[in-house]
Amino acid sequence: MRFERELILGGQKSGKSRRAEMAAAAWLAADAARDAVLIATAQPHDAEMHERIARHRVDRAARVPGLRTVEEPLALPGTIAALSAPGTLVVVDCLTLWLTNLTMPLHGAPADADDAAASLVAALHDARGPVVLVGNEIGLGVIPLGREVRAFVDALGQLNQAVAAACDRVTLMAAGLPLTLKEPA
Repeated sequence: MRFERELILGGQKSGKSRRAEMAAAAWLAADAARDAVLIATAQPHDAEMHERIARHRVDRAARVPGLRTVEEPLALPGTIAALSAPGTLVVVDCLTLWLTNLTMPLHGAPADADDAAASLVAALHDARGPVVLVGNEIGLGVIPLGREVRAFVDALGQLNQAVAAACDRVTLMAAGLPLTLKEPA
């Protein structure tokens, strides 16, 4: 049985995380036996990020009380596989931070972005329940200065394309408004 996958893309503060939370709230409200879990990929490398993560935890718990959170900045495909079940919605927030963690680690060698994307797509195909993924669309602006930044923008664009191809629905958020790019056939 095939379960729906949705990719929600947008810029910073576009409403993409809120839309994913609304999907989780609707999923949970439809059946008391259902579960929903959010895989958070952010890492608190500085004081501002510590505060931001803490604020997101509190806000998310108030908006969607039944949404559990698992923090996993690196092993996203394995975590999706471990948490996915027919009665469980998995929300991933966000792919951009996950790719950043893998390809620009503070310590250790960077991972290959193509291998990471292939592993994620395989996990999506193998998921036993619905998955909603949140990511940034950062390729709409000017061409960034610096080879490393351009390489990251390219890698994120390729990741977004691979995930979009594996998803049944793709939504672009702008100013809190959804634009459907792909719908289930």
